[in-house]
Amino acid sequence: MKKGIHPTYYPDALVICACGNTWRTGSTKKEIRTEVCSKCHPFFTGQQQRILDMEGQVDRFYKRLQARQDFVETQKAREMARTSPARPVAELELGNRPTEALIKAGLTTVGQVLERLAEGEASLLAVEGFGRKSLIDLKKRLRQLGYELPAAAEDIVV
Repeated sequence: MKKGIHPTYYPDALVICACGNTWRTGSTKKEIRTEVCSKCHPFFTGQQQRILDMEGQVDRFYKRLQARQDFVETQKAREMARTSPARPVAELELGNRPTEALIKAGLTTVGQVLERLAEGEASLLAVEGFGRKSLIDLKKRLRQLGYELPAAAEDIVV
């Protein structure tokens, strides 16, 4: 080692924090001043949550969470409206003739049509102007929309 090129080492250098905490350590400086230490740093004191709240990260997270919950509720409401028994028969898009035949027979909602289907296919085929093709289209459309058909409607009666 060369002589005279190394700084002086102080084995009992004093470290002073801005919070007032002091301790001794070895250093090339006699006195060290610092802004944060393990007594006042948020990571060590558990105040980290408060810092996050100040930055608004928690608030942003809760806003995103609320937006997600609103989206899920809206989707559920749409699905319930889609399979609602109060849905008008005209929304099934069966065509003019079958729709008018059902409305003339007093079947204006999907719930009423499903009740009639529960009695059997013959009860719907008895409606004037509503034939086999219309019945097949009706059952296909109800399945597409997510409705559960009654067991009696699954039987094919010729």
